Amino acid sequence: MVGGTRSGPDHWHDPDLRGGTMRQLVLLALVGLGAQLVDGSLGMAYGVTSTTLLLAIGTSPAAASATVHLAEIGTTLASGIAHWRFGNVDWKVVAKIGIPGAIGAFAGATFLSSLSTETAEPVMSVLLLTLGLYVLFRFTTFGLPRHNLGKPLRKRFLGPLGLIAGFVDSTGGGGWGPVGTPAILASGRLEPRKTIGSIDTSEFLVALVSSLGFLFGLGSQGINFSWVLALLIGGVIAAPIAAWLVRLIPPRVLGSAVGGVIILTNTRTLLRSDWIDASDAVRYPIYAVIYAVWAAALIYSIRQYRANRDQERELVAETHAKA
Repeated sequence: MVGGTRSGPDHWHDPDLRGGTMRQLVLLALVGLGAQLVDGSLGMAYGVTSTTLLLAIGTSPAAASATVHLAEIGTTLASGIAHWRFGNVDWKVVAKIGIPGAIGAFAGATFLSSLSTETAEPVMSVLLLTLGLYVLFRFTTFGLPRHNLGKPLRKRFLGPLGLIAGFVDSTGGGGWGPVGTPAILASGRLEPRKTIGSIDTSEFLVALVSSLGFLFGLGSQGINFSWVLALLIGGVIAAPIAAWLVRLIPPRVLGSAVGGVIILTNTRTLLRSDWIDASDAVRYPIYAVIYAVWAAALIYSIRQYRANRDQERELVAETHAKA
């Protein structure tokens, strides 16, 4: 390859991007650890966070998503076991959403593998940005409705949800949690810790089948297995910690924080892409507005959580007593 071009899987052979240095591997392990802490505590963001980083350093969209999904086979398995040990899993929900999710993931993986880098990268950034906007708006504005808590979640709801979330997850490098978790939380039928635990556990099926889809579409070309291992190690270390933290961290506050990170990172990617190619004079004011809105959302979420903290604790205690 001449000039270290980053178009297509061959850019992985660029010495600047080859995952062989200890610094790169440690960084990826820390990213995997941090992403899994957020994902295991909130039920989303491992794939989005990890894929966004890989895209930012020049990985092709298909290879980035394949790398993350291969790592997720191990992290979701570890996370599912940890959530099960802490009593955070509803196995009926796992079965009803996980199988359709796996079907959607395979379809999404084979679809993304057929796209060129030039086509897929901006499309992925738009998708990730949309997910970030939804996460920020959903958690900041509405919090966690609980008026239907305890009512069953039906196949006609979980089946299509899993199919869509699985497809989005493969094509966007993340999306199983951002699509699935808020939708189930919005229904108010399953308490937050079991929503998060069930989504994280069912994601094992999605990651496994999605990885098979990528390997079918790409082979092993473009997949850096040392990077997969680094992300996996960080995620496995964080999985039991996150399953424990899910009882302590307010999902509303963490949701606002994650949404802001996704929005800022992918806005930056889009503004620098060939689609827009914005100048510094355009980019920096936009970043400033995002920071201001993000800070306001965090402050509002924290205040709302504090105002309703006692009420939420009483409701959770009642739910646990009934269970």
